[in-house]
Amino acid sequence: MRAPALLLALLAAPLVTPAAQAQETKEIGHVNTAITNLGLTRSHRVVVERFDDPEVAGISCYISQARTGGVSGMVGLAEDPARFALSCVTTGAVRVAEGARRGERGENVYESNTSLFFKETRVHRFLDEERGVVVYMAWSTKLVDGSPYNAVAVVPIR
Repeated sequence: MRAPALLLALLAAPLVTPAAQAQETKEIGHVNTAITNLGLTRSHRVVVERFDDPEVAGISCYISQARTGGVSGMVGLAEDPARFALSCVTTGAVRVAEGARRGERGENVYESNTSLFFKETRVHRFLDEERGVVVYMAWSTKLVDGSPYNAVAVVPIR
């Protein structure tokens, strides 16, 4: 690859990341919450996505998140609010992989960029083997402080 093509590929990589995330998640639907710019740009909305835990078979999680519309939202420069809801359900026999991380730090199983720089919604998985459940916690990151906003979903392993 020639130097200018390599530089262009490196600069474009952050723009390609959402498409790579889309392979791991599926947008189920959305509702518009406010029309922006007289309907000429994407409206503010709440989006529902589904993702599956790569280390726990038989569980699907659904996360709804606010997405900022307008011109800045269309071009990816808007910061989405740290507001979300999370629900996880069994979709088959639940099987936790041997390699699934255990312990109080859990394991990150989902990420969604909510601003151009340094803010994401993440979902961590925790295993409560004493009670036989998988616990998922959604939370938001920021550059300096994590957001206090969070959501929890619990699914039995049995």
